[in-house]
Amino acid sequence: MLDKDLREWLNAPADQPPPRTAGDGDAYPVDDGAMSGDSLSDLWTPEDQADAPTTRELGQALLDAGAVTAGQLNNARQVAEKTPSKPLADILAEMGADEPAVQKVVADNAGLPFERIDLDKLDPGKHLERLGLDYCAEHGMMPLRPAGSRLVLGLIHPDNLLLIDEVRHRLGVSVKLVVICRTDLARAVEHFKQDETSENEIDVDDIIGDIEEDDVEVVEQSKEEVDLEKMAGESPVIRFVNYIIYTAVKEGASDIHIEPFEKKLKVRYRIDGVLFETMNPPHQMHAAIISRLKIMANLDISERRLPQDGRIRAMIHGRKLDLRLSTLPTPYGEKAVMRILDTRSIQVSLDELGMGEDNLLMWKHQINQPHGIILVTGPTGSGKTTTLYASLGQMDRNTLNISTVEDPVEYNLQGITQTQVHEAISMSFAKALRALLRQDPDVIMVGEIRDRETATTAIQASLTGHLVLSTLHTNDAPSSITRLINIGVEPYLIGTAVNACLAQRLVRRVCRHCARQVTPEEPVAEHLALHGVAMDQVWKGAGCDKCRNTGYAGRVGLYEMLVLDDVLRDRIAGNPNVTEFRRICIERGMQTLRQDGFAKVALGTTTVEEVLRVTESTI
Repeated sequence: MLDKDLREWLNAPADQPPPRTAGDGDAYPVDDGAMSGDSLSDLWTPEDQADAPTTRELGQALLDAGAVTAGQLNNARQVAEKTPSKPLADILAEMGADEPAVQKVVADNAGLPFERIDLDKLDPGKHLERLGLDYCAEHGMMPLRPAGSRLVLGLIHPDNLLLIDEVRHRLGVSVKLVVICRTDLARAVEHFKQDETSENEIDVDDIIGDIEEDDVEVVEQSKEEVDLEKMAGESPVIRFVNYIIYTAVKEGASDIHIEPFEKKLKVRYRIDGVLFETMNPPHQMHAAIISRLKIMANLDISERRLPQDGRIRAMIHGRKLDLRLSTLPTPYGEKAVMRILDTRSIQVSLDELGMGEDNLLMWKHQINQPHGIILVTGPTGSGKTTTLYASLGQMDRNTLNISTVEDPVEYNLQGITQTQVHEAISMSFAKALRALLRQDPDVIMVGEIRDRETATTAIQASLTGHLVLSTLHTNDAPSSITRLINIGVEPYLIGTAVNACLAQRLVRRVCRHCARQVTPEEPVAEHLALHGVAMDQVWKGAGCDKCRNTGYAGRVGLYEMLVLDDVLRDRIAGNPNVTEFRRICIERGMQTLRQDGFAKVALGTTTVEEVLRVTESTI
């Protein structure tokens, strides 16, 4: 039976870790004090489980229920000894035992309901689309139907806690678990595959027939524009590739993924930081689609064994876009990923990034300093480039000599000298930076500090009267200082040169078209109370056509601003560890990412779930 702690965790916030276990194979949490407070709030209890039986050894429970015979059980146990990774219930089903009867006992033993899947009543909605049919089949589960604000999730193996947590995290909803049969799951998967196949055939025909003229144009390196629609009659693949690109831009996607599998081809768009499966073209079109993309990017279509990178310059309804294409060999063919580089995404001012008033004033003050280093830190895709470009746009490009060193140069900026590194010819960040210092610069932006040589050169530049902006990959602002120490820079130099560090993350905005006030559940309420957010300030998107029924549309930044004062500079000179230094920074008034996130929750900009998804607890 799932005990109280375990049941609570199943519906806890998606970033909460699973309960610790007493040992291998023991599915019961150890109450050592680690799971206290908001992580142990009572969330829900499976229906009709108040008097559930005490957990017994599954084999004995199956015998007592008459689901298997003693001979079947003994044979299955012998097989299980040789294949310990295979569940006993699966072995019995393969040996001819009555699977529904076995799964009924598995459900009773876990304290969960048992259900047979009725295809007529099956209603997975968008959840199946987001998880993917192959993923559900591989992991033995199926979203069955909504149940209020929760999702009824059918599982073959209800003790797979990591899978349950992953599903909750991917879907962003609470789940109610039921146990199902593998045969029922196979029927459901086959049912949806047939629907998918018929839909795909219709979709491809419609796509090829409905592309409008001038939807997509490719811009050759010679700047001569070629209208792809003029060639549409030569091959339907050209029109289909045009449609993929056109739709991605229309949906506001940042990346396009074209992924081949054994019998399936997936096209997924990354929208607001989350991947959505949008279409499944016929698998036989895969090679032609990849070849078409390679032709557009001037790559070698005959080379399929090595990764290739290229750039596509396109015009969509008169709007110039760059697409950075990357291909990667896989067992089932080449996977292609295109990053959509839209200059409109970086043409935003600092005031539009979502910084709080205090952080914004401090950041504007820092980028107007005559010298020093300013660092922006965060993982890939956290908006660092947008922040840096917005900062450069704030500067007077007529009176200042502003130069950048990037890998690669993704966006062209007017009035700024941009240099691209080329490791193949030893044109590294450090070498390019040293060359820029002889170009009489006022402001230098270094794409990333990766090694000691680049860091040392950047510090020397800041100490000789230049303002240097750069990025690092760290989890928070204080970690930037310790990262520089770890790569070999002397602490006293860091304390002297670095002016400020800005850590950031991106969270999805609540869709303004379907936003509504909600009453938070108990665990969410505890987080809100901890951060001083009133219960009537919580907003959530109900889901509509404008936001693809996700409740979110667009993104906003969370920021952690660390400005170094004399006290912190003295601490840096003593080479502090990151935990101690972070504690000191918070004591000196630094607002953490999570605190900034809950401030945005109070404004109705985002949700508690989004803040918890991208930040870690620091209190």
